[in-house]
Amino acid sequence: MKNPSVSIIGAGLGGLSAAISLRAKGYEVQIFEKNERIGGKLNIMEMDGFTFDLGPSIFTLPQFFEALFKRAGKKMDNYVQLDPVIPHWRNLFENHDSIDLYEESDLMRKELDKLAGDKEKHWQELQSFLEYGRKQYDIVNSGYFSEGLDNLWEFISHYKFKLLGGEIDYRNSMAESIEERFTDPKMRQIFEYFIKYVGSSALDAPGYMNLMPMIQFDYGLWYVRGGMYQLAEGLGKLIDEMGITVHLNADVSAIEKRGKQVTGIKLADGTVHASDIIISNMEVIPCYEKLLNEPPKFTKKLEKFAPACSGIVLHLGTNKVFPQLAHHNFFYSEDQHKHFDTVFKKNQLPDDPTIYVVAPTRTDPTKAPEGCDNIKILPHIPPLEEGSGITHDDYVALKDRCIDKMERCGLTGLRESIITEDLLTPVDIERMYRSNKGSIYGVVTDWKMNYGFKAPKTSSKYKNLYFTGGSTNPGGGMPMVILSGQNCADRVMKRHPIR
Repeated sequence: MKNPSVSIIGAGLGGLSAAISLRAKGYEVQIFEKNERIGGKLNIMEMDGFTFDLGPSIFTLPQFFEALFKRAGKKMDNYVQLDPVIPHWRNLFENHDSIDLYEESDLMRKELDKLAGDKEKHWQELQSFLEYGRKQYDIVNSGYFSEGLDNLWEFISHYKFKLLGGEIDYRNSMAESIEERFTDPKMRQIFEYFIKYVGSSALDAPGYMNLMPMIQFDYGLWYVRGGMYQLAEGLGKLIDEMGITVHLNADVSAIEKRGKQVTGIKLADGTVHASDIIISNMEVIPCYEKLLNEPPKFTKKLEKFAPACSGIVLHLGTNKVFPQLAHHNFFYSEDQHKHFDTVFKKNQLPDDPTIYVVAPTRTDPTKAPEGCDNIKILPHIPPLEEGSGITHDDYVALKDRCIDKMERCGLTGLRESIITEDLLTPVDIERMYRSNKGSIYGVVTDWKMNYGFKAPKTSSKYKNLYFTGGSTNPGGGMPMVILSGQNCADRVMKRHPIR
């Protein structure tokens, strides 16, 4: 009896992770990717001597990646090398000195000395918060991450008394639990914006999401040597060695089905590939709507898995270096809660956004010509919505507001130094990656809407259809997506074992 055949739609990190995990156990695996290279949103662009990482810029939780290579009997170090990023990031304000984040206690203490008031109190508040965050991480990691829990009932069954006893912080919002633990407004802003990892609002996400600082305070923050796309290159080398076939420029137009089974995939050129099992790395809602042509009556049940935010992604090459920038930087809104409400409640573009800015030449000088800077600017904005009235000109105006804000925070002359630039909008992101309404981070983390859960990795309608990637549990971000692929593969192996 031949081993089960698996077709994977999309060569994003979730799809690659699932493919490696399944092939390591003997499954016949093929990947179909509509773009010209693997990696999904982990993408790259070379322009005028600058090399821009189009997608993820932060590498955390290396143990999740190492576990994937271990499944294939390999060591990650032979495929991907990591360099530490120091400081983790720089926080810049219009009315305050910048504050850097460090793992090292002595360096972090010096940064807290910049705050007004009792310096020892600030230090003790930080230590107390990190201990609380560490407890949240350990609890969530012990089940949701490591066991691949996929819905509220699995969560309740696994955790039982930890929920009832209040060990898991779900009654407060993320912002409320931060306010309880920090008295300084700048520290509140900084730790609220760790929500950037999942593209959601600290006002709506449950308190246990305060586990996110621990992924870098306890496990470090890293840069992939040679550029973030080297992760995709390393995974590509591994899948070649494992004999996994990857079809590039292979645009899947439909999933073939018969009753409660999916039977294969159909490409835009009309060819059909039969398969025993199908895994979609395309996001869950677009997959059901566009590839399976499910009726609104079915897809309406998925509305709780609404898209996380999108963004404009501005890549700048400048003719000078801006020493005010660290590798990773955040420029904070004067009213961050207004920013959250504008983006996530009103679905409008913010007048004064909090902005994420990457300057990778701090760690890797090869990403720009000598004497130049490579700068990526990303403010969070609403996903695409029919009737929103937001135009391309509005996105361009927001781009200009971001540059204005950065200049007010000390980067004088930024605009006039630009010698090359590229702008991605939610329209581009949806077109390039078929993400749901141009979302960057998959599904929004919102306690009232979905209890913080993403879509399940198993289809509720088709017995041999599975999902992986940022729209599934445990969510967006490179380590979570890599973990999603491994957990997805584990469910496939349990339900469709090799005989």
